[in-house]
Parts: sequence; structure tokens; C-alpha cells
Amino acid sequence: MSDITIPAGERELPGYLAVPEGEGPWPGVVIVFEAMGANEDMRAQADRFAANGYLAVLPDLYDGAPWIRCVTKAMRDMRSRRGPAYDHIEAARAWLAGRDDCTGDVGVCGFCMGGGFALVAAAKYDFQAAAVNYGMLPRRPEEALRGACPIVANYGGADPTLRGAAGKLERALGGAGVTHDVKEYPATGHSFLTKASLPAPLGPVAKIAFGMGRGRENAADGWDRIFAFFGEHLSEKSTT
Repeated sequence: MSDITIPAGERELPGYLAVPEGEGPWPGVVIVFEAMGANEDMRAQADRFAANGYLAVLPDLYDGAPWIRCVTKAMRDMRSRRGPAYDHIEAARAWLAGRDDCTGDVGVCGFCMGGGFALVAAAKYDFQAAAVNYGMLPRRPEEALRGACPIVANYGGADPTLRGAAGKLERALGGAGVTHDVKEYPATGHSFLTKASLPAPLGPVAKIAFGMGRGRENAADGWDRIFAFFGEHLSEKSTT
């Protein structure tokens, strides 16, 4: 596990790379972080993928700057479905796919804000699978997601910020003919797949506004579904 730089046009983007034990090549995964940025919790998710046999990279879409200075611009990019943040995600995908220790098949996994990015990137770039975790849906989702790679998605039924999103996504993916597995967990809030925490005074507010911390007993099932789905749609380790 190491800090790395990713070629992104004429510059380099900081990131974190998690490599599985043993001998590759392995399928890759680009991790797209929550609004709080490339923190220890998001690095832990890259490590989780590596422990399950995936070469995982966490690009720092904020380029090392504090999240509070960058989150508004990143959210604008996410909603508009274009901008530097998407360019960085594609740069990370291309860099990972081109490595000798990668099979060339790459998935994308996003959380919260990153889930919104992952959903759009599933149709925008050459990913083989996408995991969307409590991600905001794009406008006109059936149109925006047409041609997307297979998508697995997790939502919480007690997340007031995304009420009805799972059902809308299920219908949009079905209408667009995209292979998918969408599940909404009852009595479950936002960010239930990780141990994300917000600094005071945001933490107590988030527990009320987003239901954060509720339903973390469902995390194991959510992760099992992600890894089963990626195991089906990303290539196995090369034998040549």
C-alpha cells in the first residue's frame, strides 16, 4: 500500500494504491471517495478491495487540497456529468488498466458523492462493473445510464436525502437494459457501508439529517453483494 501519482494530462494527480498479496495480474478498481476526501476511511476501502484480490486505486480528486475548499466544485462536476473530476476518474482508470499487474478489466466503486460519480462513469467510460453506494441519480437517469456497464447499488431506506432513489434507479436501469442489482435496506441511513465520521459540529447534524450510523449491521450483506457482482463481471486473475 503506497502513495502514488497518476498521470492526468500535463500534470500528475496524487493517489493511494492498494496491491493484493501474491502474484498478479489482478482486475482493478477505482475508488471514488465521499465528500470528505481521500481520508483514512476511504483508504481502508481500497485496502478492502486489495484483500479481496483487486488492484485498487484511490485518486485524490481534490489534488491534496482540504475538502472544505473543493467539495462544492466537485458536486457541481458530479451533477453536470462533466468537468475535471471526471477527467481524473478516467485518468485513474486508464493508468490502472495499463499497468502490467492489472488484467485490463477495471471496475469503479463510489460512496456518497463518489457514488454519484461512479453511476455516471459507468456509462461515460470503459469500466466493466460499477458499485454505487448511496449515490445521487443523474437527471433523466434512463437516458444518462444507457450503455452503462453492469451496476450493483446499495441504498438505505431511512436516508432522507435519497428517498425513493433505489426504486428510480432500478426502473431506469431496467428501462436502459443495463445488468444490475439494486437493493434498499430498510431502517438504514447514509454511509452504512463504512465507518465514516464527520468532525464536530457536523457529526451530530449528519446523524439527524442523513441517518448516518443507522443500519451498519447491513454492511456485511452489502459488501458480499459487491464482491459477488464484481467477481461475476470483472475478469479472473490471468493464467498466462
